[in-house]
Amino acid sequence: MIRLAQQTDIPRISQLWAQMAAQHAQLDASTFRPAADGAESYARFIEDRLRDSFARVLVAEVEGKLVGYISGGIADINNEMFESMRCGMITDIFVCVEQRRQGIGRRLVERLMLWFRACEVTSFEWYASAHNPTALAFWRALGGEATLLRMRAMIPGDES
Repeated sequence: MIRLAQQTDIPRISQLWAQMAAQHAQLDASTFRPAADGAESYARFIEDRLRDSFARVLVAEVEGKLVGYISGGIADINNEMFESMRCGMITDIFVCVEQRRQGIGRRLVERLMLWFRACEVTSFEWYASAHNPTALAFWRALGGEATLLRMRAMIPGDES
């Protein structure tokens, strides 16, 4: 079952975030280094999102247990030098490893898309790790395509 998140869900969402952060750290430790108080900070972030009319947090339950969540919002993704572009943004999505490949992630995204549509938003965006082929395949299956590519290069040190 997919439903709106409630205040009482915040501790479990925070736990799921910590699992997601740990998985991302395994994929790319140079980018994803959760802070010692990351889960607590994320709990405050979700609490703020629950009060924000431009944000939506949904959870997935299986047999009464919260096994996944999605957080999204509506934003203008361009700065003042470009024409305004109102867009949905997915900030996070996570489904417990043991519950994956059962359509839960897809249902979370589809439910959030319904809210985006009701808010007269015609597109949505998200970030995905280039080091996570499973996530990239998931997003491609939902019609996602790359629009920007964030790149990184290391600055050589003094070799002397």
